[in-house]
Amino acid sequence: MCVDDPAELIAAVPAMLGFTPERSVVVLVLRHGTPGGATVDAVVRFNLDSPGGRRVRGATLAAAVARICAHDQAAEVMAVVVDERAVEPSADRSRCAAGRFDALVGSLGRRLAACDISLAGVWAVPAIAAGQQWWTLTGPRRRGVLRDPAASLVTLTHVLEGRPIRGSRSELTGLVAPDPLACAEMAAHLPDALARAGERYARAARRGDPIGYSRQALDYVLWQIANTASGAALMAPELAKITAALRDRAVRDTMFALAVGDHAAAAEAVWIALTRALTGADRAEAAALLGYSAYVRGDGPLAGIALEAALEADPGHPMAMLLDTSLRLGMRPEQLRRLARSGYRTAAGLGVDLGEPAP
Repeated sequence: MCVDDPAELIAAVPAMLGFTPERSVVVLVLRHGTPGGATVDAVVRFNLDSPGGRRVRGATLAAAVARICAHDQAAEVMAVVVDERAVEPSADRSRCAAGRFDALVGSLGRRLAACDISLAGVWAVPAIAAGQQWWTLTGPRRRGVLRDPAASLVTLTHVLEGRPIRGSRSELTGLVAPDPLACAEMAAHLPDALARAGERYARAARRGDPIGYSRQALDYVLWQIANTASGAALMAPELAKITAALRDRAVRDTMFALAVGDHAAAAEAVWIALTRALTGADRAEAAALLGYSAYVRGDGPLAGIALEAALEADPGHPMAMLLDTSLRLGMRPEQLRRLARSGYRTAAGLGVDLGEPAP
């Protein structure tokens, strides 16, 4: 992608985010790549409006961007403001009087300059769709018309790689929204699954082999994830047994290893199904596993939504809090792979060989 072509860059934003943003500021963090130029190293979206309906403060957004840049050792930053309320200033109006985003852009520029990072360009567009007008908010006055984002080279590349591009953020939130029918079915099966798990643990403890219970529970979860990878659809009784197994800490800790394994996609499908069917701490556990898996493979938007769901279900969930903080600070996915390697060690301690961890 050519970062010198604003139209191409703006059209590529949905593919880079995984969905089409609305009322957002999309920040692209660049670092020096080849001798010929810079490469996009991180893409982060911020809401233009706070939950209370007020416009986000420029200083707040600028501080968040500065923290992310510090982690990524950024060379430059670009930003795209997407807001259907935006109106392109007419040629006879001064730039300082024309823009409703002047305060935001000014705060961002000053904060980055203090960190010796260049704000290389900021553009506004009412919506990222074919035929929409875009214009500059900083630097020399430029304007143009967007091509179809679906025809963007970045979009085509992502589609060929099997990475979905959703029409809006609401499609992502729908992935983890509670499903009333699934919740009712889970509520009917979970008490029995928990009771049977308790009985198995008690028998193992009486034999002096509590690890044997954890090993058996882990084997069951891995088996069902393998079934999912083969195309099987798990029903409420199986999901309830997985939920009971995940209450064992060793089993839960092993699940982080799956995020970098061959069955990562199948595991995510199971975490999504559980997140939609569970409540309280169990929902938070499944959503945190989903958030970690999405985070490690670079899907920041899904990771953020999953972790938000986890913290809504259980505000004190330690892993969800840690991952959410890491995501907000811009910690890179590869820095979190240690957790996956720890999962391999936990499995080995239970006598289960997950193979070699991915590099």
